Amino acid sequence: MASGGARGLVQCWELLLSALALSLLLLSAAAAQQPSGGACSQNTNRTCEECLKNVSCLWCHTNKACLDYPVSRILPPSSLCKLSSARWGVCWVNFEALIITLSVVGGAVLLAVAVCCTCCCCRKNRSRKPDKSEEKAAREREERRIRQEERRAEMKSRHDEIRKKYGLFKEENPYARFENN
Repeated sequence: MASGGARGLVQCWELLLSALALSLLLLSAAAAQQPSGGACSQNTNRTCEECLKNVSCLWCHTNKACLDYPVSRILPPSSLCKLSSARWGVCWVNFEALIITLSVVGGAVLLAVAVCCTCCCCRKNRSRKPDKSEEKAAREREERRIRQEERRAEMKSRHDEIRKKYGLFKEENPYARFENN
């Protein structure tokens, strides 16, 4: 049983690591993608949708400029464009909202993984040894069983004495009386 719990924990970690590797692979592929259709500055003073067709472009909503996304940094610097007016990927979400949303979703995923791993570990530890209340209940059950057996033996001896007193005692061999005469 313990090996099954350990196996589940290993599978949980393998799943987590494979998801992390997949996300790193997708991020590196997106960063390495070549711009299609020329430089981003050609789409300045056009629409956001035209600018963001190229994944390496960043749309600045305040000055309607299409800029090359600074791939050397994770977040674009504020000198390039404020985060509240920067758009990347889709036009209807600004960069601040995107960062907050991804942070919340990432935190929720990490919390869920931590809770799952904790539950797996606690279930494994719980199945290995009984807790104090279970031990106490088992001890009390055993003590009651022993007391009941003692009472039963005492009642049997008392009944046997009463049977002997009134001559109702059943002997092991009822014909033994006749042999002694």
